[in-house]
Amino acid sequence: QVQLVESGGGLVQAGGSLRLSCAFSGRTVSNYAMGWFRQAPGKEREFVVSISGSGGSTYTTDSVKGRFTISRDNAKNTVYLQMNGLKPEDTAVYYCAADTSLIVFRSRRSAPAYWGQGTQVTVSS
Repeated sequence: QVQLVESGGGLVQAGGSLRLSCAFSGRTVSNYAMGWFRQAPGKEREFVVSISGSGGSTYTTDSVKGRFTISRDNAKNTVYLQMNGLKPEDTAVYYCAADTSLIVFRSRRSAPAYWGQGTQVTVSS
């Protein structure tokens, strides 16, 4: 049903910026909270940011506050992750996710129902 496709990853120097995009299809996008996770080599998957279906509420993990911003354009069925001031420790595969519940994005016992395939972000030092 729901399909998510990430784009915008790549190689960037420390201090640089990237904007990731997540294209949503299959259902009414405004009914779904959306978010981004990341997974670095040898590390567990980590929650990064989330946004409510309407775009009215966001949550950002402490490690990226002030640098990363999530937004959405429901008319375009797209969610964005603007990443500024990138650091080498931001290097990871970034995954877009969607669920009808915003709560699951920060849950330690459950995960969003739908996931994209991921896009690689590499920050060189």
